[in-house]
Amino acid sequence: MHIAAVGWIYVVLMMAITEESVIAAIMTFFLYGVLPTALIMYVGGTGGRKRRRQQEQQQAMQERQQAEQNDTPQAH
Repeated sequence: MHIAAVGWIYVVLMMAITEESVIAAIMTFFLYGVLPTALIMYVGGTGGRKRRRQQEQQQAMQERQQAEQNDTPQAH
C-alpha cells in the first residue's frame, strides 16, 4: 500500500510542477496529493490499530491475572 501512496504523491508532484503559479501548484499538491493520501493511509491502518489495541488489552489482562495469582497466599 505504501508503494501506491508514493507513486500517487509522485504523480501529483509532477502535476503540481506544471501549474502556472506557485499557489496553484501548492494547492494541487496538497488537495490532490497529501490530503487524500493521508486519509487513505489512516483508514487503511485502522485494522492494525484495532488489533494492536486488543493485543495490549489482552496482555494487560494476563499481567493482572498473574499478579493476582502471585499475591494470593498459597494454602498447603
